[in-house]
Amino acid sequence: MKKIGKQVLFLETGKENPRNGEGAFIRLKNGDILYAYTSYIGGDWADEAPAQICACISSDEGEHWGERFLLLDKDADARNYMSVSLLRMANGDLGMIFLRKAITQPDGLVCMPMFTRSADEGKSWSRPIVMGVDTGYYCGINDGVAVQKNGRILMPMSSHPKGSAASVIIAYSEDDGKSWDVLGHEFKTPFTENKVGLEEPGLYEIEDGKLWMWCRTLYGHQYESRSADNGATWTPVEPNLYFSSPNSPMRVKKVGDHTVAIFNPLPCLCTREDYTKRGSIRRTPLVCAVSDDSARSFDCSGGCISGKRMIEFSRRAFLLEDDPASTYCYPSVMEVADGFLVAYYHSNGGDYTLNCLKITKVFFEEIAKQNN
Repeated sequence: MKKIGKQVLFLETGKENPRNGEGAFIRLKNGDILYAYTSYIGGDWADEAPAQICACISSDEGEHWGERFLLLDKDADARNYMSVSLLRMANGDLGMIFLRKAITQPDGLVCMPMFTRSADEGKSWSRPIVMGVDTGYYCGINDGVAVQKNGRILMPMSSHPKGSAASVIIAYSEDDGKSWDVLGHEFKTPFTENKVGLEEPGLYEIEDGKLWMWCRTLYGHQYESRSADNGATWTPVEPNLYFSSPNSPMRVKKVGDHTVAIFNPLPCLCTREDYTKRGSIRRTPLVCAVSDDSARSFDCSGGCISGKRMIEFSRRAFLLEDDPASTYCYPSVMEVADGFLVAYYHSNGGDYTLNCLKITKVFFEEIAKQNN
């Protein structure tokens, strides 16, 4: 498998900054690229530890990046703000979706999806609003928002009721973020004995009204569901056999004439003794699969994959990272003039997966399809 991409930014952790990652890109009106991410503060890197939203800017298509700065500070009652998604609103505003963790009575630790917007390119932000759900614990993945061609905003998220397996719901807005509701369909695990369920979903519009939803699982693959009627009805949740995977999220994005899927396939080294150690090769390697037909070639619903199709899929798959000394996860993707950027956690050889932040730039010429 061919190795592609070059490092353009590496944000190491340090004293009072134990974790950086789970971010998203956006093109600013002046042409610059803003990358926003979760920056943990203090001595603890756990999910509920203190964190805020920081950012940095590139003015040359991701080749170089400026100094980090605070983009959105958490409010006084929050444990943290994390897991950023960015979008350009229909009225020109900059939109941001993030998770707000807090400890409340009587609910304990809650995690709520929030939406805010900026009319001045991120210098100031509106008061965040909850995205159409009741109080609970929700996980909306970073860079997970999808804007359909009809303007509807979709944000899939997993719901984690206490004592029950996680299920997936999709929040949406049809008025440019002014109000939010949830689609009537709820995606549940097909395995009743499993206590984890479906987690950290993603969503991609294949074409007008046709939607593809996938989520991380403990079942060895990304599990998916598809809708041919704009989300009114969905196929049963089943594995996508192209995307073997540990319990790790996948990101799918349109870049130029391609659709790329960034994911962690199950490694051939999974029998190593340190496989179960946190921060080991469970999320190694990091692979970029390429579709040249708007993700239709990623569709294996309705039956098994032929050997010919799997060979073609493998030919259009590339390595972003393959060093088993580290592990890589929570990607975000953005198209630039000459390629695309991929940002993700990099364990930097340490014991913990959720550690440093790396941005890799891939050039279109690296994934150009060769005529055999």
